[in-house]
Amino acid sequence: MSTKDFLVEIHTEELPPKALQKLSLAFADHIQQYLEKNQLDFGHVKTFATPRRLAVLIEQVQTQQANKVVQRKGPAVQAAFNEEGEATPAAQGFAKSCGVTVDQLETLESDKGSWLVFNAKQTGSSAIDILPDAITEALNKLPIPKRMRWGNRTAQFVRPVHSVIMLFGNDIINCEILDITAGRTTTGHRFHRAAKIDIPNAADYETLLEVEGKVIADFQRRRDAIKAQVEQAALSVNGDAAIDPALLDEVTGLVEWPVAVLGNFDKQFLEIPAEALISAMKSHQKYFHLLRDGKLLPSFITIANIDSKNITTIQHGNERVIRPRLADADFFWNTDRNTSLLSELNKLKTVVFQNKLGTVYEKVIRVAELAEHIALAINSDADQAKRAAMLAKCDLMTEMVGEFPELQGIMGRYYALHDKENSAVAEAILEHYMPRFASDNTPPSTLGQVVSIADKVDTLMGIFSIGQIPTGDKDPFALRRAALGVLRTIIENQLTLDLSDLLKFSSKQLPTANKNTKLSVLEFMLERLKAYYHEMGYRPQVFEAVLATSPTAPLDFHARMQAIAEFEKSPAAESLAAANKRIANILRKNESDISVNIRPDLFETPQEKALFEALGKIEIEVDVAMQQSNYTAALTALSQLKDNIDGFFDDVMVMADDKVIRANRLALLSKLYQQFVKIADISKL
Repeated sequence: MSTKDFLVEIHTEELPPKALQKLSLAFADHIQQYLEKNQLDFGHVKTFATPRRLAVLIEQVQTQQANKVVQRKGPAVQAAFNEEGEATPAAQGFAKSCGVTVDQLETLESDKGSWLVFNAKQTGSSAIDILPDAITEALNKLPIPKRMRWGNRTAQFVRPVHSVIMLFGNDIINCEILDITAGRTTTGHRFHRAAKIDIPNAADYETLLEVEGKVIADFQRRRDAIKAQVEQAALSVNGDAAIDPALLDEVTGLVEWPVAVLGNFDKQFLEIPAEALISAMKSHQKYFHLLRDGKLLPSFITIANIDSKNITTIQHGNERVIRPRLADADFFWNTDRNTSLLSELNKLKTVVFQNKLGTVYEKVIRVAELAEHIALAINSDADQAKRAAMLAKCDLMTEMVGEFPELQGIMGRYYALHDKENSAVAEAILEHYMPRFASDNTPPSTLGQVVSIADKVDTLMGIFSIGQIPTGDKDPFALRRAALGVLRTIIENQLTLDLSDLLKFSSKQLPTANKNTKLSVLEFMLERLKAYYHEMGYRPQVFEAVLATSPTAPLDFHARMQAIAEFEKSPAAESLAAANKRIANILRKNESDISVNIRPDLFETPQEKALFEALGKIEIEVDVAMQQSNYTAALTALSQLKDNIDGFFDDVMVMADDKVIRANRLALLSKLYQQFVKIADISKL
């Protein structure tokens, strides 16, 4: 079967830079899925993405689907012919529906009988007929939040479309995509080569666009080039470029022909907190900042989308642009320090947290009470915890955070230190937002941990209490992240806190909470805990075994998880897990027959007596281990019962005819089972 390379390019107005790579990969992925679904073989797939184009090159696409035989099954042979061997109406009707005569039908023999069948040869469709539909479907499936129409066209896309290339080898595929007739023509760089460029062959696309159009179409190549240029420019001032991967991706989505330009700003601005300067450069201007020995340098690197003959013009232009930004930051910094951070607290009464839950001020009061409660529970400084919680959101009302929202917490810390607040309180203001994202660290200080937990628990309980439970991908209040943040903070910092207690205390502060709110939040958090352990590599069965015992203290839950994971490695684990499962089934089916007390005088076999005596000795070890939350030691002690348990089941008939004997044996098994489920239900392993 012959093959050709296939190229599609959608040439548009500037695409959203932050979404560019995601759109590009999704476009290629959906095309591949369509071709695979339609049984059209292909080779290597290469994606291209620039601010003004999405393109995909697929090598060695099969020019036509393979022919295939489609079998239609008709009536059974027995029903298809009468005793004289003549075709019945059923056979005739089937043949007619297939467009043939009865004698042209074939017979299919199987274990279940014989049937008339018609084997129709189906010619494969041409790739030229399939590819336009593949592109249309792929475009329709792109993750575009809001599509638009332009001009008098009916097609909708994320940005206005100027042209479409559809090439199969060197042939144009005659079709319309997004209301535009496909061709072989594109345009190069907006400034360097705005003229039309004809692509004679699909395979020539990348090279022609770069050589004639001054466009580096490959996103990754462009990204690598930007990174290398930024690092090289940083060396010229003996600095290190701070390259944020997200910013690098965004800048890559803004340019087609990147050129790094080094600029400088007045050293006096270095008196402003570095985070504010960096935000001004990154968020507003998309500049890369420079460091030397970890300290900010009065320089930046911007990426121009043009190879200018007079690069100093671009440099000076960017320096003029950044100066008022930094001057604004300087003004905000000085203005905010004219008043204390605490003086901003009452202003939070004007900011709505959520319509049904009141203002941010009301939330702060709740969080402060909960923080005090948590601090007392872990023997931390309750007064400092309450103070930190009261100040934690105050920087939201400052000029600096109003301009740079990403600095919340960061500026609160600076302003608290300026106000001579306790340094631990200042650090807690910064840390209470942690972890800010999935891979972020938990708060390093105890005070930060306390306020972080209190803030997130209040949000969880509050939002759940008004029925705003996350569904699917929708989680506007980031409750999944908040729940995982609470769990991680408790576990990773070994805090002896109980979720049930925290949720109960929080619910008392929320008029919107009811008796089901606490249970719903607890269940939600345990689901996040399940995901947490899955990421850590624990088997789901281990989690289910621990969950069966309903521990609500995350650190205790973690200790049990570790103990069960370790127990699974022991030689006795498989046998004991199976025995526990057997015991659980027996007890569940005979719950009403179990005696209240075990009577040794009713034992009829040595195995019963041996198990009872061994269990009595082990109980003491288990109780001591449990008091110390040493679940590994408790399981190690219980593992010593393996031979006694095996012997019991080998030689003892639990379901004896004598009801008294049976009840006594069930009581023994119940006592044994209860020792294990103090730790976890290992029958689930």
